[in-house]
Amino acid sequence: MEENRNLKFYAVSELPQMAVYGRTVEGADPLPLFWNHSGVEIGCDGSELWIEVETDCSFHEPWIATELDGCLMSRMMLLPEGGNIRKICLFRSMTPGQVKYAKFYRELQAMGEDDATHILVRGYWTDGNLLPVPEKSFRIEMIGDSITSGEGTYGAAADTDWLAMYMSSSRHYGTIIEKALNADVRVISQGGWGVYCGWDNDVRHNIPSIYEPVCGLATGAFNEKLGAQKPYDFSWQPQVVIINLGTNDCSAFSQPPFPDPDTGITHKQHLREDGSFEPADAQKVEDAVVAFLQTLRGHYPKAHLIWTYGMLGYDLTPVLSAGVNRYRKESGDSNCVFLNIPDTLPEDYGSHMHPGYASHEKAARVLIRYLSGKFGLTVKPHTGNL
Repeated sequence: MEENRNLKFYAVSELPQMAVYGRTVEGADPLPLFWNHSGVEIGCDGSELWIEVETDCSFHEPWIATELDGCLMSRMMLLPEGGNIRKICLFRSMTPGQVKYAKFYRELQAMGEDDATHILVRGYWTDGNLLPVPEKSFRIEMIGDSITSGEGTYGAAADTDWLAMYMSSSRHYGTIIEKALNADVRVISQGGWGVYCGWDNDVRHNIPSIYEPVCGLATGAFNEKLGAQKPYDFSWQPQVVIINLGTNDCSAFSQPPFPDPDTGITHKQHLREDGSFEPADAQKVEDAVVAFLQTLRGHYPKAHLIWTYGMLGYDLTPVLSAGVNRYRKESGDSNCVFLNIPDTLPEDYGSHMHPGYASHEKAARVLIRYLSGKFGLTVKPHTGNL
């Protein structure tokens, strides 16, 4: 970096032209990236551009990705060794005077198990001018579990460790949809969580319970100071909300009971002797679907709501679709649908027994066809690498 002495620093507060993706605290400097796929993008006509970030962790190291002109350029973990503030090169030695668009974003999901994990964007160093990014033509919010956290999109199928490096948003179905539809995609996701309970019957691990703060999963004094637990204002209004929840609720039926340490109550979703869901327990999931759709409609009165499911089996389809249909009937809201997406074939698995990139691509194509048809959107062919 010392080779170019003409680099000038621009703090986040000096950059109204910087595009911000994902839920965060508006006007914050430095700018926290709480959720996976949250990030920043800017145009630059210089020969060199670096981003300055502040990062830390105690165990779950944050991973980030960078893109240049819509193509993936790098992916890396950020460790606090050598100091918490660092500069990351977005490009250098490029033609000055030519505008390039550089994007920096968080790969790792919000980590409630590690209050120290964070990424803060401080600003940029460049020898050129910083310019606005063309506005996206469509807005999508994606809500989900480990599938929407991109778990399994990197790593070999034989790799079964639960690690931060196997989670991503650079290769998951949201990114494929984002590029095809020129969309601004925001992600709210957490591996192992469901709409009613987590994979292990832990009823505390449901997405609706943490949905309404800026980042309900980012706890601890540091994140509290950043504003993670403040009520989200929902001023960003998407045309579409895609909910991909139910996979973990389904797993709970085949897992041991969970004794809640907070209440002392033991929770268990039961299967009957013939392997079908115990109706009273299936009803809990259906009720949770209805309640969450009501919550979403309250915040997004005009958005098209899509409940999608199927990348890791279809067993819970009758329960989830019943919840969607009941919501439609009770509310009179027809702007809501249930949509199955392709199951993962044996050859399409990635690491940790999760859908790999090929499976995400197939799911994305189904959603792209549906959205482009419903909204009359032009599907943009993507050239280069994701």
